[in-house]
This record gives sequence, C-alpha cells and structure tokens, in this order.
Amino acid sequence: MDSVVSDAALGVAPLLGSSEPDEDLKSWQTDRTRAPIATKIVVAGGFGVGKTTLVTAVSEITPLQTEALMTEASEETDDLTATPGKLTTTVAMDFGRITLDDDLVLYLFGTPGQQRFWFMWDDLVRGAIGAVVLADTRRLKDCFPALDYFESCGMPYVVAVNHFDGSERFEPEDVREALTIPAHIPVMIMDARRRISAIETLLALVGHALEETPE
Repeated sequence: MDSVVSDAALGVAPLLGSSEPDEDLKSWQTDRTRAPIATKIVVAGGFGVGKTTLVTAVSEITPLQTEALMTEASEETDDLTATPGKLTTTVAMDFGRITLDDDLVLYLFGTPGQQRFWFMWDDLVRGAIGAVVLADTRRLKDCFPALDYFESCGMPYVVAVNHFDGSERFEPEDVREALTIPAHIPVMIMDARRRISAIETLLALVGHALEETPE
C-alpha cells in the first residue's frame, strides 16, 4: 500500500492559497521511511451483538456496511427476543479503518452473525492478527460458535462483553467462568457505542496478539 506524503516532501510546489503546511499530517505522512503498518482485525460474535455498531463507532472513514432489511422469512431463524428493535442485519461484512499510534493502521472486518452466513468466515479472517469476540450476557450461548472457531484455528482473540441498556452487569471473571475462557485470554466489559471503549478493546487485542505471536 502506498503511503501518503505531502507535496513538500516530494518537492512539488504547493497549491495556490496553501502556503501553510497541513498541521493534521501524521509523522509517517511526511517521512517516506516510515510507511504505516497495516493490520487486519476481525470483529465476530452472535446475531445482533453489536459488531456493526463497534466498527461504525471507531472507523475514521465512512464504514462499508452490507445491511439488509429483515423480513418475515427470517422469523423462524433469527431470534429477536433480546433485540426487538433490530430492523436490519449484516449479510456479508462490515469494514472500517482506524489509525492508532501515528503509524499503526487497523482494518476492521465485521463478520455476519447468523449461521447461514458462517461459510464466509474463512475468507474474512484470512490474514488477520486476531479477533474481538463480542458477547451479550443475556444470551452468552450465541458467542460459543465464534469462540470455538478461533480456538480451533489458533487465532488470538479477546472477549468483549457489550453492555446493553437494561441488561445486568457482570464482572469479567464471572463471564470468564461462564464461558470457560482460559486465564490468558483478556475478558473486557465495554460499550460498542462509545468510541473510546471500543478503542480500548482493540488495543487490548493488539497487545494480546503481540504476546501470543511476538514475531
């Protein structure tokens, strides 16, 4: 991927009326020896757990969404008991991007939650350094398929409990015990709607992935 550099760094005269340098430029954008490190992260979990919300909350670009209106045809397969106001669902993936620490760029890929779309997971996770598995304490069983998937393929992951309004709040260790999560796997309580909360979760995953695969 080509890094972005300023006209001044390339020796090109600036445009008329732009005599002052762009103060928003990152250090790697004016130094061709510091190309950004691009990293892929997967956001997975059950149906309606907040994957699209997380990607949308943190993305610095307009996120790519493949949302489709829910119809009566899915009534028998998609349980809306815990999310009665949900009108759309992801049918392919969500995609967003966020730049961290000047030269670290995270590309986020949100997976579809319904079982009928699981066949796409192998393609979506290819090349990722790790995954965020979102969980809803009102229906913890919905995140077991994602946990089993990343355990089986050996990909580093963290568990992030997305706290919904009106749901009971549990301590991370209670969730760990309920899901039988190994002690070395980070378990966090977060709010997918809050950008800072979602970023903290992503940072926890990056740190965990570095510990698991330091090379």
